[in-house]
Amino acid sequence: MNSLDMLNNCNLCYRQCNVNRNNNILGYCKAGKNLKVARAALHLWEEPCVSGESGSGTVFFSHCNFSCVFCQNHQISQEHLGKEITIERLSEIFLELQVQNANNINLVTPTHYIPQIIEAIKISKNKGLSIPILYNTNGYDTLDSIKALRGFIDVYLPDFKYYDDKYAIKYSNVKNYRENLMPILMEMYDQVGDAKFDKNGIIQKGMIIRHLMLPSLLFDSKKVIDTIHETFNNKVYISIMNQYTPMNKSYNFPEINKPLNPKHYDSLVDYALSIGVTKGFIQEEGSSSKAFVPSFLNEGV
Repeated sequence: MNSLDMLNNCNLCYRQCNVNRNNNILGYCKAGKNLKVARAALHLWEEPCVSGESGSGTVFFSHCNFSCVFCQNHQISQEHLGKEITIERLSEIFLELQVQNANNINLVTPTHYIPQIIEAIKISKNKGLSIPILYNTNGYDTLDSIKALRGFIDVYLPDFKYYDDKYAIKYSNVKNYRENLMPILMEMYDQVGDAKFDKNGIIQKGMIIRHLMLPSLLFDSKKVIDTIHETFNNKVYISIMNQYTPMNKSYNFPEINKPLNPKHYDSLVDYALSIGVTKGFIQEEGSSSKAFVPSFLNEGV
């Protein structure tokens, strides 16, 4: 089966739209048959083992299957900025980023383009692509989609956004988020195993589960950390992020229309340590700033 046949009845994410995107019939994410990319460039603001000194080769895909009211990338995820490109062009972008000394290829919000990405990886690997490939997802994929990526992805960077479904529904318009996410995380770990790093500390294989802490949700964040630790027991890395910046439509939700309380973040980090988390990343104070949001002007596309 050609990977692109998956677009005939698109069920790449948990929304299960079942539309024929090869005929450019659009589902929830509004992505059609063709790839759409808004930025492809070196990025220095990921975890140290991802960015290193030379940067992560990030490819920001347009469209998204979430509708986060606080989305920092709303210009491309919800307003659909970007440029349509071919699969062949995407494979060239991967190789161009490698020439720029990127530590890896970092696929940002890639779920709705899994078939095209698989084909682009095949082409670029035949032409010499050798750096690790990272899959940077919100976690609302389907299990079949992640299974299709076996052998193509070296490092998984899934989000674990919410524990309680009421927050997933309220802030991202997604149902059964945690229920859907857990078997996906297990499949990801089964594919890539324990983290492995090169001599410079750059991750080559493994999984980092990211959690962006939101204002007023300390208890929910603790439950997320609990769940990860109980499931994987320090077999994966946890990245606890404090970079939340009220943007997009967060003004409609007073409880999150404010910066994260640093004391609450410190409390979450202390909690993670207290339950025995040993493999993790935290962010320094000052990470919450619009200055860290990249511009989406089709750079490198």
